Amino acid sequence: MKRAFHLSAGRRGITRDVDHELAFHIEMRTRELIALGKSPADARREAIAVFGDVSAVRADCLAELGHRTRQRARTEFMHTLWQDIRFTARTLRRAPAFTVASLLTLALGIGATTAIFSVIDGVLLRPLPYAYGDRLVHVSQPANAGEVPDVGFSPMEVADYESQTRSFDAMAEYHTMAFTLLGRDEPRRVQTGVVSAGFFDVLGVKALLGRTFRPGEDRAGAAPVIVLSYEFWQHALGGDPTIVGRTFTMNDRVHTVIGVLPFLPQDPDHNDIYMPVSSCPFRVSPHVLESRTARMVTLLGRLKPGVTLARATADVSGVDARLHQEYPDAYRANDRLGISAAMYRDEITRGARPTLLVLLATAAFVLLIACANVANLTLARELRREREMALRAVLGAGRRRIARQLVTESTMLAVAGGALGLAVAYSLLGVLKSFTALFTPRAAEIGMDGRVLAFAFAVSALTGICLGLIPVMTAHRDLASGLKEDGNGSTLGGARMRVRGALISAQVSIAFMLLVGAGLMLRSFVNLERVDPGFDPANVLTARIDLDWTKYKTGPLIRNFEEALLERVAARPGVTAAAVANASPMNEGQPNKAPFRIDGRALGASQTAPTMDVRIGSTDYFRVLGIALVSGRTFTAMDRDTANEPVVINQTAARRYWGAANPIGARLTFDDGKHWVTVVGVAGDVSQYGPAQPEMPALYAPFNLSTTSDMRVLVRTRGDPSLVSRDLHAIVHDMDPAQPVTEVQTLAKMRGDAVATPRITMLLVGAFALVALMITAAGLAGVIAFTVSRRTREIGIRIALGAQPGGVRGMVLGQGLRLVGIGLVIGAAAALGLTRLLSRFLFEVNATDPITFVGVAALFCGIAAMACLAPARRATRVDPMIALRDT
Repeated sequence: MKRAFHLSAGRRGITRDVDHELAFHIEMRTRELIALGKSPADARREAIAVFGDVSAVRADCLAELGHRTRQRARTEFMHTLWQDIRFTARTLRRAPAFTVASLLTLALGIGATTAIFSVIDGVLLRPLPYAYGDRLVHVSQPANAGEVPDVGFSPMEVADYESQTRSFDAMAEYHTMAFTLLGRDEPRRVQTGVVSAGFFDVLGVKALLGRTFRPGEDRAGAAPVIVLSYEFWQHALGGDPTIVGRTFTMNDRVHTVIGVLPFLPQDPDHNDIYMPVSSCPFRVSPHVLESRTARMVTLLGRLKPGVTLARATADVSGVDARLHQEYPDAYRANDRLGISAAMYRDEITRGARPTLLVLLATAAFVLLIACANVANLTLARELRREREMALRAVLGAGRRRIARQLVTESTMLAVAGGALGLAVAYSLLGVLKSFTALFTPRAAEIGMDGRVLAFAFAVSALTGICLGLIPVMTAHRDLASGLKEDGNGSTLGGARMRVRGALISAQVSIAFMLLVGAGLMLRSFVNLERVDPGFDPANVLTARIDLDWTKYKTGPLIRNFEEALLERVAARPGVTAAAVANASPMNEGQPNKAPFRIDGRALGASQTAPTMDVRIGSTDYFRVLGIALVSGRTFTAMDRDTANEPVVINQTAARRYWGAANPIGARLTFDDGKHWVTVVGVAGDVSQYGPAQPEMPALYAPFNLSTTSDMRVLVRTRGDPSLVSRDLHAIVHDMDPAQPVTEVQTLAKMRGDAVATPRITMLLVGAFALVALMITAAGLAGVIAFTVSRRTREIGIRIALGAQPGGVRGMVLGQGLRLVGIGLVIGAAAALGLTRLLSRFLFEVNATDPITFVGVAALFCGIAAMACLAPARRATRVDPMIALRDT
């Protein structure tokens, strides 16, 4: 057994030693038997028989020795690892500048990457937080060959798809509307999800309190019930645990609360309450129930187990083809209706995906720059430690042992940097959640949990290992030379210096790409800000008044409310004008495109009717918004009783449909000649849907001729418009105590919100690019400073031989700018290709805009020159006598 502790390590060595040991015992016993007078053959046969099953003993020995060897190896590994960790802690403590610089750099890189990953993970990678989230499919009906992504489905179409498809376990319909909820101290406008009874079963959501809807509760005549969202229950009702069974009045009916949903993201909209379709007055109207073209709902389906999306798509396409054939009047060729199916989790993140992937790539670039910078610092430090490493090798440390020590040091550094990076990521999380909420309702699922922490640790460990391997691969192979050199020797370690130069050039090229991307977005944002919206948003307050349809069912009632409201608002001090409209400029709604015909112009059989975005405004609409009148006139109070219904068109409509002719006096019809309207004026174009949206033909109709109960109040004031907010609430409450006023904000804020997405995207990319520039400049300054310190003797000799300070300064600056120049050339070539991916985010600026490229290159050269200036000045102050004496 004593020899067993000295057996060779390794599988082959252990096997060989065991075989020798077994042979030794058998041989010794054979010799003893021969000494007792047995023949050699009998003695060996008896020795083997006495020994027993040699194979079994051999296997037992191999297993036991293998176990002991592995245990010893683990013990030795942990012992040496602990030694390495303690040694690393001491060495890092002795180099505080290197440690702090590396930690901060890694914290920025890993923190930015971790923060963006938390967003990607919460929005794009995680399954939907429903029991059947991975089987939910969104079925859409695009129109105009995809120009309109989804026109929705009519209840009749929903019934057809439910009965004729075979790929789905169940289907559910959904749409959202706003209603007035009564039963609390004040009337409250609530966003309501109107769903079929099986909606929550399709999702796989159970109620936190009470229950969700049962089959049959969405049929006509069913008792009105509602389910509350968790947020509404908490914020509006104080989390009342006895809420189930209470009643509220809505749409002139008493609704009973039957349940409260758990806390979960609500897709596709954030609703306050949910009601069955039978409780929606519009969904159950005869017009909607009996019309195949009353398309207003979203259709969701839950795939049967094992059914693929492709099979489901073929299934719904088959139904769509049959419906087109059976009901040609409902699927007109001009509408170009189609059908498509997509996984629901992809559908609700479609808008966020490109932007988030760009941010992830940007953060990854910053991490690469950070790693390159720390690698440069590490190489500089290893050059000073070259003698130490050579001495360790001479004393018996193998190349693998030294490499292990270096990897341990870099990994500890990276993990510590990653821990600091978590703090950076946490500080960015709030901004990123707000930003992501602009694109998808899944922003609420973003957070830092075990998956994000595991990602941060994995990135830190991988970064540390890579950083540790770089000096190993460029290590001094000649131990004798290493021992001869000291930390300030004249030999520069050519391989490592070339690697350091390459790392700096790589940093410059990546940072250049990021800065070009940020520069393009900055120019794009400036172009957006310069867009003339066509109206004056200053000193204008907007508010939404969605009249309760149970009280204001007719046009005269709505007009009376509108006229009384405008009269009282206009009489308030500080108000210069007031108007109502069906929508405010810069809203996020969809255009209300209506096909029309011009009197005297007949359409050919193959021609498609032209369309205009129809808007409604009261008499002072153009005055309140400051919309320019190009020709003709706007509405007047006299238009209320005129037989020729007047309308105003915008310049785009006049140019597109009348060309050089004068459209004033032209007659239009939107219902095949049953009613005619007359163009009385041409107004300037207005950015109704944001500055990035192209102008479209628009028509304005007077409010008194075409009313809407969902109105927007527009108030122009002499001073701060927000001061009128309280007056507006008081006026409406005085006119109708049960009528809420919502979405009160200034038009200037709405205009700012319209460019919020490009502004925040630009700021995020710009922040990453700025961090990359700072890290690169610091790395360049460090490399040049280190090079100067290594060339002190050479510079001293040059000065002793008559070199002028300007020449020495130029030599140092030239070295730094040469590295920058190489990086700029590589970065420009790469940027020409990569920035094309940003084209969809740009507005009126080309992805290869030469001004941006040249400007960023000039900025980089200036920053690089400033970074190299301090080392260059230090080089000119080298004392030749001291330098030569130190030779």
